Amino acid sequence: MNRKYFGTDGIRGRTNELEMNADLAMKVGMAAGKHFQRGTHRHRVVIGKDTRRSGYMVENALVAGFTAVGMDVVQFGPIPTPAVALLAHSMRADLGVMISASHNPYYDNGIKLFGPDGYKLSDEDELQIEAMLDQTIPLAASQDIGRARRVEDARGRYIHAVKSSFPADLRLDGLKIVIDCANGAAYQVAPSALWELGAEVVAIGVTPNGTNINDKCGSTAPQLLQETVVSTGADVGIALDGDADRLIVVDENGAIVNGDQIMALIAADFARAGTLRGGGLVATIMSNLGLERHLAAQGIRLERTKVGDRYVLERMREGGFNVGGEQSGHMILSDYATTGDGTVAALQVLAALVRAGKRASEVLHQFDPVPQLLKNVRFAGGKPLEHDAVKRVIAQAEQELNGGGRLVIRPSGTEPVIRVMAEGDREDQVKDVVERICNAVAMAAS
Repeated sequence: MNRKYFGTDGIRGRTNELEMNADLAMKVGMAAGKHFQRGTHRHRVVIGKDTRRSGYMVENALVAGFTAVGMDVVQFGPIPTPAVALLAHSMRADLGVMISASHNPYYDNGIKLFGPDGYKLSDEDELQIEAMLDQTIPLAASQDIGRARRVEDARGRYIHAVKSSFPADLRLDGLKIVIDCANGAAYQVAPSALWELGAEVVAIGVTPNGTNINDKCGSTAPQLLQETVVSTGADVGIALDGDADRLIVVDENGAIVNGDQIMALIAADFARAGTLRGGGLVATIMSNLGLERHLAAQGIRLERTKVGDRYVLERMREGGFNVGGEQSGHMILSDYATTGDGTVAALQVLAALVRAGKRASEVLHQFDPVPQLLKNVRFAGGKPLEHDAVKRVIAQAEQELNGGGRLVIRPSGTEPVIRVMAEGDREDQVKDVVERICNAVAMAAS
């Protein structure tokens, strides 16, 4: 069955255009609510959101849908995505919902769903909910309509859980940390957690106004973080994205440390402590070949999945791994969370810094990545990757890189672009391969 609404990370799109509007949100509430009404208990859904202005519209529409089919609703207000997953489970909810378009601009929004176990929904659950969106959904009887209430201490509960992931014998005293919250969901909780653990905190990206989320700040625009770390003489910088499920780190010199380096650091730290499970870590096809070589030299296995943290998590659960993530900064540490959590992962990085007693630049840069280039080709419609001319160029490039690099070409799951990535030991060859494939795709898409 082809997906009409759900992508690689829930439903996402530009608000009040196409599908991401109040009408769809209400239908999602009705369909998901009805799908998760199992058993005879009073059913409950918890809802969090980031700081987008459209969050009010989407939240109210979801509440209408859920209550219409008889589910009680607990609203948290602005709170990170991993907090929704955590609280859905701890509050014995039947479903958790996060309203966010993650790292996208403010005019986009999205709906992410979590099951009662705190994990993102399976493909089967999403497809069943999607099928119901075009059907007539039975409503609850008048006396069974659900109620809605707000819980004011949700952020405090999450801060406590985050701090519990930090080693009890360590403190952050003496560390000056810049935290960039992207004017998003973690603008209150992340600085508070760091301060409570003893750090001197310089907080930026903590003045959301509904339209400045991810705007020249956060993990996808780390320049502000880099400048602030250097200008304030901080020891390290941490950037989260709009819903705080990913992070990027900056060392004291302002150099960016991406998800591959973070995974290498955490996996090695866990391996030394004897707590790394599964014999390695799980990453996606986009992670650098240098990471794979670096881990292999330490006897740590790297397993790759399709792009998307849901696929990383699926493999982690199947293979018993407790460390996984993406180059983009999604870090899943299953000892502490059921989904990506940028703040929890940041605390593991900070713990490694404290233990080492060295500068961030000496600890965070674990390996030298091989040359890698990623370019996006936007297309209006059709399937350009199925054109014979494109297939020929790709086959030739694969033959050229054989044994000395990798080629990854895929359509985005969230926008109409083809992502072309190549990596190898020769930078000139990598650039040439990517340019040729991008040109072929652009011609086929025109």
